[in-house]
Amino acid sequence: QVQLVESGGGLVQAGGSLRLSCAASGRFFSSYAMGWFRQAPGKEREFVAAISWSGGSTDYADSVKGRFTISRDNAKNTVYLQMNSLKPEDTAVYYCAAVWASSRTTVLYTPRDYYYWGQGTQVTVAS
Repeated sequence: QVQLVESGGGLVQAGGSLRLSCAASGRFFSSYAMGWFRQAPGKEREFVAAISWSGGSTDYADSVKGRFTISRDNAKNTVYLQMNSLKPEDTAVYYCAAVWASSRTTVLYTPRDYYYWGQGTQVTVAS
């Protein structure tokens, strides 16, 4: 069983930065592929970024490439999402997700690929 708790959301002006954290409890965090998703009001949950359990493979949605960076610290059971140059369209509830992965290079892109989810943290970008 893995429990995920996000933190770091808040209100920021356009062009600003935030760093989200996702702390995981449970064993074998280093064997879990991790992802960040977001959901704006009235919209479906969408992929933001993903990272393999080794940290060696990452990928991003086109809308955030060059602005967001996903990373993980397996010693701290934590995954991060550094968000720079924020735009009003980045406003959403951000969720982290986890799933056990057999390959050190696996990154996953859809919500149904993940098994564990956090409760979400609100990010609001003011124009």
